[in-house]
Amino acid sequence: MENNEEYQIRRDNALNFYNKINSVFSPVLQTKITFPAESFNHIVFKNARSERERSSQALRFKLLPLAAKLIELSTTYQEYEESPSEVIIKRHKKKIRTNRTIKYWGIIAILDGQKIKVILRKIGDNGSAHFWSIIPAWTTNKYRDTKFYTTMKGCPAED
Repeated sequence: MENNEEYQIRRDNALNFYNKINSVFSPVLQTKITFPAESFNHIVFKNARSERERSSQALRFKLLPLAAKLIELSTTYQEYEESPSEVIIKRHKKKIRTNRTIKYWGIIAILDGQKIKVILRKIGDNGSAHFWSIIPAWTTNKYRDTKFYTTMKGCPAED
């Protein structure tokens, strides 16, 4: 378990790296993907009031270089979600709540021996696509991870 000083050094190093990325070109979306400060905060915090576990943050900090690399390399996305949501935007120096369509793309790969998912996000039709999060080696409960049992007799490929 690392102490606060070690955590702060790791976080500062990750933030310095993150700020140097600026943007990368995504072949799958055919646009530049930016890396806004809001997304780094999303790696640190679950929501406005709760911080992610330090071990989870440390792992995400470590995987940040792979996120940029995956965005540059990937020519397909494996997940897509689009939903209307209430967001806070600045208009004429005031924060207002408005409804916008938020689009998410999930790019999944194994890079340098690490299974990761990078999430890209775009708010509204006029917004720009940006990095949103990186999810380290996770497990899924989808049908592709379950074993199918056959009740069939014989060999269907040959019959």
